[in-house]
Amino acid sequence: MKIAVLKERHPGETRVAVSPEVAGKLIALGFDVSVEAGAGERASFLDEAYKLAGAKVVATAALAQKDAGMILKIQGPDAAETAKIAKGTIVVGHLNALSDAAAMKALAAAGITGIAMELMPRITRAQSMDILSSQSNLAGYKSVLDAAGEFGRAFPMMMTAAGTIAPAKVFIMGVGVAGLQAIATAKRLGGVVTATDVRPATKEQVESLGGKFLVVDPEMEKDAQTAGGYAKQMPPEYFEKQKQVVAEHIKKQDVVITTALIPGRPAPTLITREMVMSMQPGSVIVDLAVEAGGNCELSKLGETVITANGVKIMGHANVPARLPVDASALFSRNILNFIKPFVNADGEFAIDWADEVVIGTLVTKDGKIVNERAAGASVAKPAAKKPAAKKPAAKKSATKKPAAKKPVAKKPVAKKPAASQTTANKPAATKAAPTAAPAEKEGK
Repeated sequence: MKIAVLKERHPGETRVAVSPEVAGKLIALGFDVSVEAGAGERASFLDEAYKLAGAKVVATAALAQKDAGMILKIQGPDAAETAKIAKGTIVVGHLNALSDAAAMKALAAAGITGIAMELMPRITRAQSMDILSSQSNLAGYKSVLDAAGEFGRAFPMMMTAAGTIAPAKVFIMGVGVAGLQAIATAKRLGGVVTATDVRPATKEQVESLGGKFLVVDPEMEKDAQTAGGYAKQMPPEYFEKQKQVVAEHIKKQDVVITTALIPGRPAPTLITREMVMSMQPGSVIVDLAVEAGGNCELSKLGETVITANGVKIMGHANVPARLPVDASALFSRNILNFIKPFVNADGEFAIDWADEVVIGTLVTKDGKIVNERAAGASVAKPAAKKPAAKKPAAKKSATKKPAAKKPVAKKPVAKKPAASQTTANKPAATKAAPTAAPAEKEGK
């Protein structure tokens, strides 16, 4: 099979889906790799490096994807790119499947098989395929460096002949992969770190990195995590209590980094205008959730806002793309680890459509949106057929009629005197009703 690696056209995207290292490994597995010229330049991967790895570098995207069975990308294809992709081609990348309904419909209409790597199930064997973890890890690291660059003071405590410099107080809101890396990085720089998250299981992780955990409501937080390990949407009363706790804490913080995201939903507002106004001049907020609406009420996508009281609020878009070399290297290894298990002993790519990681990430196939989590999934309506299939449950209750026939077996009773036969039938009828009722519940 031929694999095409295209230059990213999304504004501000500097990464590339396949590094020269991974291109060589794909070729070793039996694939032909065709790379659009200049695809890796913004990530410091020159065309010559791809050629040395055995890939073919071609002048245009059209030439790269000609006769390709699979296209590997960082961002999902836009409308213009989708129109040029042949029917039946497999497209693998970060497709924004939970939020971009128009793109999902376009992929389905074009007959493209779309695999959204951001939907990778959170199971042990899929950890090496998880692009959200690999990219968030770098984003958490970079967020601390960004904050340190804007902060007008040093992070560590310094003892000098002229006096002591107090350490920076750093507050991390949201303890996922990005939050944990932010904690670790801030501690390395010498900051005093506190952190909060709705999931109580993260308390131990925060403390293991040297941070202090800020608890909001232990009772509500008991059920704040999904089976996949993501944060759940919390009730309004929780956020009210969180605002009170955070409002007091945030006044004393020098740097605040927010990372709270809920898959497929707008980012929750964690920092209000009032909280920002209570912070000290020169404080810095880095909003890593700004692309999903933002955790800070005053953050703006792609801008650094300076408030009237001198607080800087940073809203960088696509933070992993600001570390393109490592981000590209990790992303491409994630894709390699996804593809590799489906290459058989003869070097042929034979994807197992029943595999758990494929079921979880597959969004479009055979002209339909096949993943019920994907935006626009109602186009294919795969879930709508399932309730119809449950109608056999009604048949179960029909088959339970034999239970009702039990009273028919009254012939032995018939041997009793006729006068008592009528009265004997009444208890039998009342017994039949309780037997049938539980059976109906089982059918439901």
